[in-house]
Amino acid sequence: MAATGSEKQGANDVQSYYVSTPIYYVNDAPHLGHAYTTVAGDVLTRWHRQRGEKVWYLTGTDEHGQKIMRTAEANGVSPQEWCDKLVEEAWRPLWEHLNIANDDFIRTTEKRHTDRVQEFVQDLYDKGEIYKGGYEGPYCVGCEEYKLPGELLDGEGEYAGQKLCPIHKKPVELLSEENYFFKLSEYTERLLAHYEANPGFIQPESARNEVVNFVKQGLQDLSISRSTFDWGVPVPWDPKHVIYVWVDALLNYATAVGYNENPAKFDGTFPANVHLVGKDILRFHAVIWPAMLMAQGLPLPGKVAANGWLMVGGEKMSKSNLTGIKPQDLTSHFGVDAYRWYFLRAIAFGQDGSFSWEDFTARYTSELANDYGNLASRVAAMVGKYFGGALPADEAPGAAEQAVRDGLAEAVAEADRKVGDDLDFQGGILAVFDFVKQVNGYITEQEPWKVAKDDSPEGRARLASILYTAAESLRAVAVLLNPVMPETSQQLWDSLGAEAPLGALADQRVQDAGTWGQLPAGATVTKGAVLFPRLEEPKKDA
Repeated sequence: MAATGSEKQGANDVQSYYVSTPIYYVNDAPHLGHAYTTVAGDVLTRWHRQRGEKVWYLTGTDEHGQKIMRTAEANGVSPQEWCDKLVEEAWRPLWEHLNIANDDFIRTTEKRHTDRVQEFVQDLYDKGEIYKGGYEGPYCVGCEEYKLPGELLDGEGEYAGQKLCPIHKKPVELLSEENYFFKLSEYTERLLAHYEANPGFIQPESARNEVVNFVKQGLQDLSISRSTFDWGVPVPWDPKHVIYVWVDALLNYATAVGYNENPAKFDGTFPANVHLVGKDILRFHAVIWPAMLMAQGLPLPGKVAANGWLMVGGEKMSKSNLTGIKPQDLTSHFGVDAYRWYFLRAIAFGQDGSFSWEDFTARYTSELANDYGNLASRVAAMVGKYFGGALPADEAPGAAEQAVRDGLAEAVAEADRKVGDDLDFQGGILAVFDFVKQVNGYITEQEPWKVAKDDSPEGRARLASILYTAAESLRAVAVLLNPVMPETSQQLWDSLGAEAPLGALADQRVQDAGTWGQLPAGATVTKGAVLFPRLEEPKKDA
């Protein structure tokens, strides 16, 4: 049985923690759904970087196939011109705007990719894993996939009498062509054995059950070439055919890290620890991709994690059903950090979730502005007012302070496990914000504004401990939220005067954030700009 990514990493402590997003079709500009997966991957990899691990984060674009070709034709340009325009004007700029810290951006039209794809497929052909045959069946251009008749929906209204793709709700096309086939059917039992031996290979459990049930029905051999159009990577032994776009696309996870080109990089990175995918492309990643790797004798990824769909008005967010929303529509109102926080906070990763402007506004106001932002402002203001901006020493801690310390230790352990190991971003964020609520409650109970009226040494010592406890708590919160909200976390880090004594925020270890007493007495605390300003009313059209 092929080794998994997690097994390989355990055997090699310099192995990169490798995370990938899907490579996205460039038939149009990115929407919230694309950004959701990419932000999740960014938070996950930033978290592992702050564990002190070597990390590799890959994203990119899928630029071949019939869908791209037709979109380019409809816009009066060549497919390559269309891809170049969308990548440079829409995709790359959005990832920069959202503060995505990817290590590479792979495009499937790049020579470093196309050459290696041909070599991979040629090798499978030489091994007898590919043969020539014919196929006829319903094909969805939107999915770039042949569909099984039982999957199709009956059309209504304008599509009455036609069969529809269950995802795109558009009529499928009946295709008949001579193709090359990969012997996918021969991997049915090996795949099932791998799923059983590695129960965490597919997440969440509902996604795993779907894949296992699908494979148990028996797999059909996979058509891996097309001959009715030419926008793709030519089949090396028969250039009248182009390689099926999904075989081409899946190989990006290998070609981007040096497959057949840079052995040291490849061995130190591949396979991925986590493939983040949308649930509509789960089968490609959890069935076809591991079978391809098995056929080539390569190790399998550690985990394929399927996120749910973002819903607007009960519809999956996509361009085809006109529910696509530009992320910039939201970041211009709420800010980039709040955007990154909201979708991972509001939606359990792996489940479908609904977006609404009202929900975002309510959570922003309650949790970010009132709970977190207000805590940071109050603490900085009180240190400034009562101690001239110099953080006092923790002179008189008691049971209340110990409860905060214990709460922080629990929050760090829970957040680190949930985000770093379980991909439970919502659970990890909630653990941090529960601690923020605890600190707010602590300040309310201790009433430092009343303690400040006691000028005795005991009163000053008590006030010092209260404000030190609050500031040290915020130091830890800045570290824990840095992978999620890097800009505001840096603002808080600067406000606490933490950089000079402790070093750069990005160098702080999340697993050590709960070690108490890191922020030294005497640190210069300043009240900076409000972390989460009051929201302006959205402008309404006249």
